[in-house]
Amino acid sequence: MTLFGAIGFTTPWLLLGLLALPVLWILLRAVPPAPVRRLFPGVVLLLGLKDEEQVSDRTPWWLLLLRMLAVAAVIIGLAGPILNPETDAETAGDRPLLIVTDASWASAADWRAREESLDAMLSQAARDDRPVALMRLTAPETVSFQSAGALRQRLSGIRPEPWEPDAARMGRAAELLPQAPFDTYWFSDGIARDGREALLDALEGSGRVTVYESPQSLYALAPARFDGGDVALTLKRLRPGPEREVTVNAEGRDPAGNPATLATLPMTFADGAVIAEGALSLPAELRARVDRFEVATSSSAGALTLSDDSLRRREVALIAGTENREGLELLSPLHYLERALAPTAELIDGALTDVLPANPDVIVLADVATLGGDAGTVREWVEGGGLLVRFAGPRLAASDVSRGDEDPLMPVRLRAGGRSVGGAMSWGEPKTLAPFDAESPFFGLEIPEEVTVSAQVMAQPDPSLASRVVAQLSDGTPLVTRKRVGDGQVVLFHVTANAEWSTLPLSGLFVSMLERLAVSSMPAQPEVDELEGTTWQPELVLDAFGELRDAGTLPGVAGEALASDPLGPDLRPGLYSGEDRSLARNVVTADTELRPTVWPDRITVEGLAGPEEQPLAGWLLALAILMLFADILASLALSGRLRGARAAPVAAALAVAALMAPTGADAQDVTEADDGDAFAIAATAEVTLAHVLTGDDDIDEVAAAGLQGLSDTLFFRTSVEPGPPIGVDLETDELAFFPLLYWPVTPDQPTPSTEAYAKLNEYLRSGGMILFDTRDADIAGFGASSPNGRKLQELAQPLDIPPLEPVPQDHVLTRTFYLLQDFPGRYVGRDVWVEAAPPDAELVEGMPFRNLNDNVTPVVIGGNDWAGAWAVAESGQPLLPLGRGFSGERQREIAYRFGVNLVMHVLTGNYKSDQVHVPALLDRLGQ
Repeated sequence: MTLFGAIGFTTPWLLLGLLALPVLWILLRAVPPAPVRRLFPGVVLLLGLKDEEQVSDRTPWWLLLLRMLAVAAVIIGLAGPILNPETDAETAGDRPLLIVTDASWASAADWRAREESLDAMLSQAARDDRPVALMRLTAPETVSFQSAGALRQRLSGIRPEPWEPDAARMGRAAELLPQAPFDTYWFSDGIARDGREALLDALEGSGRVTVYESPQSLYALAPARFDGGDVALTLKRLRPGPEREVTVNAEGRDPAGNPATLATLPMTFADGAVIAEGALSLPAELRARVDRFEVATSSSAGALTLSDDSLRRREVALIAGTENREGLELLSPLHYLERALAPTAELIDGALTDVLPANPDVIVLADVATLGGDAGTVREWVEGGGLLVRFAGPRLAASDVSRGDEDPLMPVRLRAGGRSVGGAMSWGEPKTLAPFDAESPFFGLEIPEEVTVSAQVMAQPDPSLASRVVAQLSDGTPLVTRKRVGDGQVVLFHVTANAEWSTLPLSGLFVSMLERLAVSSMPAQPEVDELEGTTWQPELVLDAFGELRDAGTLPGVAGEALASDPLGPDLRPGLYSGEDRSLARNVVTADTELRPTVWPDRITVEGLAGPEEQPLAGWLLALAILMLFADILASLALSGRLRGARAAPVAAALAVAALMAPTGADAQDVTEADDGDAFAIAATAEVTLAHVLTGDDDIDEVAAAGLQGLSDTLFFRTSVEPGPPIGVDLETDELAFFPLLYWPVTPDQPTPSTEAYAKLNEYLRSGGMILFDTRDADIAGFGASSPNGRKLQELAQPLDIPPLEPVPQDHVLTRTFYLLQDFPGRYVGRDVWVEAAPPDAELVEGMPFRNLNDNVTPVVIGGNDWAGAWAVAESGQPLLPLGRGFSGERQREIAYRFGVNLVMHVLTGNYKSDQVHVPALLDRLGQ
């Protein structure tokens, strides 16, 4: 491209045509020649006569100028003028161009601007005929240079990831760089990270590096926490700046179950500060509905934090066996419990029959002996995961509860009466507490010397007693016992909840013991050793833009990995559920530090925004057409043909012609509409097989040739007469026309956009089938140990895919048209995956197969390179070699048979399985 100030030209050599304008001026002036004046006496008789119609003897200068300007507009328009062309005079050249993008959660906030800048760069590279490659540092792959036009078509499928390019990923990116020289455009998210300097040195060793970085503010929201009964939030920004107020919304669901903003919190950054703090005071019911906090003006996973059970205070019901006596609050059975639990739990008052329907997390019974008719309901509540905490007292000591047989709602059997200082079973003096055992939930708590016990209820000796004691006195008698009941547990303090029998409720140890029993709020983020050996199942996962979606069939995550491993493809940010609680893994943690990148002085750093490219060719050509119309009108007027009644029809005809002249955009729309109609007609005129375009011309050609070979086989062997196969673009083409999509997996193919995935999921739900082919002989077992395996996981993760299993021996796919046992392509492998059979599928008596579901499996996954085995050249001969001699041809034949079975299966469903109903049908017909 040649630049003239702010205007560039794609084909500047056409401007040489402007040199011909003076010659054209001379020719227009000379032809026709001007009339020669001759004196003739007879002309004197005509002197004085006036001719009402006059015709000019030569072309006026202004009309010549109009024609010259029209020709100049055509010449300049054909030269491809562009206003504000995107080009860099320093880096423009013939060397390949590598575009590196961080593609992290921090890039999502202004991803649209990055796409526009990238599109402009690719347009310029296409004009300069420079090969281009793209590398995302969050998922580095082998660099493969291709035409800028091909990469531009895949641009809509390139998306950021909800994790960061850490030092390991940047190191891998440096290892994958090609050896040949190339220039680099680096789209940075602006955050300083380890490993960036080493990658920058590697890129500079291959050519010039230009960095594009947005100067706008970047926000990160740390996980919410409890602070004095309020929800405390910490908001960070990347760069210091002037004072600014930012709104944080608490999002959740209203009582009707609809998404809603439940609360807002304005947070203010002081002048020059990078941290803002605030607190929300929310009622327990409203706080339980909050599932996330997010910055109102940002669309990034870092500006959002998910809430889990660590933010929800437990609901505790307190029930006493005796009423409070007026003026004697300190003797109330519940006084010390209320003081201990009020700061960390939501307390519920009322009778047992009133609190059970509210399904509290904990029920505390202070000196309640019998539960009467509510015992069965309380037991069901405990078995469902509730925690029942009981305190002894005079009523319990005098009752017969758990004397002979152990009561289901008591952890141990009790002796009649109790033991106290000066009683029948007396102590010489009050007893102190013994140190807690390592197996006790109270292990590690410091026991104050002033805590003593003067009375208690005694436990009956029993073989299981020792395993249920979690705290004891210095003489070895139980102080706290516990047992499991279903998914819940029952705990008994053998002393009162007030200070009558011990000084325990007067100490801080009492509060700590209740916390260890999880009576108060759930603990904060657990430590790594607490999660070791557990497995957590993802429920909801976040994308880079902060959108929550169902985790689908993602595998479970080990507890130690959930607590300590960095985020990545195998550990996505989101909400994970365990046996008794849920944990949120957020993009930003309390320890996350935002530091802006400081680039060396030698690196050119530019912003994302710039003057938008504006092609001028269409405007200039349209102007030339208008000037030519004006020339026609002027010529008719000068020749006297545009007078009287003849003027109106001519002017109207020219005006209609001008209006009907399509603009560039209109012509494009018409062309696109025609192309859309042609695509729909070609796809629906006959049964048509389709393959997904990957952007790799060689792979796409083999896929098209493979489906052509399979279509020919179907035509000659079955009643199906397919049309020519079609390659589909997931972003723009309609998928509902095709019964089967063949999707070859390549490591560097783009990830479809959210809109494309919506179309794919609708296609799968409406009966379509996708055949995923990793073409790697299944060397990775569909795991993440190969580029194809990792790409398959990435492509399939957003799809609504049911549980899968290897093709069973009795699957209808083994007998739809041919009887098959193996499903080879260019490679031989039995591990082909289809939708799993329902759990209740049973083998029918007298039949060799089960009564499976009647649906077509929505996906088939394998790695045998079936298209390579099916592919034929235009002559009809096999395109790719397969084995040697007869064994190779036999393998190709079985591959064709598998393809025939696959197409017949998707067209007819599991009709072969209906043979299991034949005996019943014959019986009804009396046969």
